[in-house]
Amino acid sequence: MDDEVREQAEEAAEVNALFNALKHDSDAQVGAIMGPLMGENPDFREYGDEIAGVIAPVVQRVNGMSAAEKRDRLAELAPEQVEELESEDEEDDQVLPDLPNADDYDEIRMRLAPNPNGPWHLGSARMPAVIGSYKEIYDGWMLCRFDDTDPETKRPDLDAYDEILGAIDYLGFEPDEVVKASDRVEIYYDHARELIDLGGAYTCSCPAAEFSELKNSGEACPHRDKDVQTVREEFAAMVDGDYAAGEKVLRVKTDIEHKNPALRDFVAFRMVDTPHPREDASEYRCWPMLDFQSGVDDHLLGVTHIIRGIDLQDSAKRQAFVYDYFGWDYPEVVHWGHVQIDAYDVPMSTSTIIEQIEAGELTGWDDPRAPTIASLRRRGIRGEAIVDAMVELGTSSSNVDLAMSSIYANNRDLVDEETDRAFLVRDEGPDAPGAVELPVEDGPDAGHPPVHPNHEDRGRRTIPVDGSVLVESADLPPAGDRVWLKGYGCVRREDDVLVYTDDDIDAVREGSVDVVHWVPAEDSLSTTLRTMDGDVTGYAEPGVAEYGPDDLVQFERVGFARIDAVDADSESDGTRVVTYYAHP
Repeated sequence: MDDEVREQAEEAAEVNALFNALKHDSDAQVGAIMGPLMGENPDFREYGDEIAGVIAPVVQRVNGMSAAEKRDRLAELAPEQVEELESEDEEDDQVLPDLPNADDYDEIRMRLAPNPNGPWHLGSARMPAVIGSYKEIYDGWMLCRFDDTDPETKRPDLDAYDEILGAIDYLGFEPDEVVKASDRVEIYYDHARELIDLGGAYTCSCPAAEFSELKNSGEACPHRDKDVQTVREEFAAMVDGDYAAGEKVLRVKTDIEHKNPALRDFVAFRMVDTPHPREDASEYRCWPMLDFQSGVDDHLLGVTHIIRGIDLQDSAKRQAFVYDYFGWDYPEVVHWGHVQIDAYDVPMSTSTIIEQIEAGELTGWDDPRAPTIASLRRRGIRGEAIVDAMVELGTSSSNVDLAMSSIYANNRDLVDEETDRAFLVRDEGPDAPGAVELPVEDGPDAGHPPVHPNHEDRGRRTIPVDGSVLVESADLPPAGDRVWLKGYGCVRREDDVLVYTDDDIDAVREGSVDVVHWVPAEDSLSTTLRTMDGDVTGYAEPGVAEYGPDDLVQFERVGFARIDAVDADSESDGTRVVTYYAHP
């Protein structure tokens, strides 16, 4: 990052931090201003991993000001934002906009409607993050309905049901009720029969291409005027499985001359030869299309507000025809744009991720290279950090961009104070500088860096030297120069030996000596750090063996990492540690 970009980032961060602190009458948080900062300044995104480090000191400086000083400084930098603060009501603190017509309902009832054709990718987190937050705001009710009525093209994965519920829990929410649409097929049949009796549906055996041509020209299907009794009998035959796939469908009568051809006489039920993977649903061959199934369920389960993608606007219009036939009131609808997430080479697509796993290009849904909730969870990123970043995006109908750096900043705020520090010397792998072993002479037998630099009460680590240490090659000083081994002291390189000196910490404060991390050559732990760019191998300090799976450590000067496994290494008769890199 050049000086000009750094200066721009600091200026923008100061304005955002001042505004955030004054608006909420509390300290500004790096995570809270990261999203808006990156959204308002697209040029910063290529420096995503660096921006948080640049703005953190700015936020700290702002938090050291009094309220009056903050307001005076904001008036100096951005007077229009002071006016905005003065015009805002205290109730405007919530990030999400008010739900439409919320006061008209005794209870706000919303639904998550996942298709369980695989675990969730990261974009899927937006739905529970926003709906779960609305549930909390309105003290409402939240349903998780698995829309699993497509056993063929979006074939359910039997493991995905529990994996999705686990993801919702990880994000910090709990549905009030969970249902599977495949358990409710008889309900959809009953409503189809009622719709037929109302003259609102007919059975059609037109080939798909032939019907499409008729539809696009605004001409009625020759089956459209069948009498109700014939339609009922043919639908009963569909339910009994007497037709093959593609042989017969049930269509909803709409307006055959509607200006939008997509809304003309749409399919409500079709025949599917592929059995559903759930045993309880495996006998059905006549399956509802999503627009019919979802529309019926939303009414029967009392949903008052639906949040869905803007690409599903036609679904609301199709369902409205069904609601008109039954005399139902359609729920309030919020349509939002797509969310795009940076930092990943793998597309955010369930089918693509499945293909790459099956091809061996990914090790699984929790591969750190996969843009999935399972991946972030295994990397040690808290669900709350994802939720906060998603909520910051709001519910705009425009497409929005989410920088992973905003999730990382949120997570850093959540975990930094409680996370112990440790050393990791990287040896091989993407961008690994390589480890160099050098003897240490005339120094103490061990180093004692703090467990956490901000909490002396948590004590100090003991790292034995055992005669020689490993340092990263990039940290190795030229012959004759000094370097400070953190927690140990100052050493001077003399040929291929590090000789301990009597220099005190003033050498570091004066800027004449760099501070580096290190590990003992003999007692260090063989460690793998799994990252989005591939595995990095290296050596961790001995104390890391005391941590267990799911513990988080910060490898100093490297970043936060989740301990995944600590096992005996048969090859070296030592201990092998596997960790997953979270973020800087």
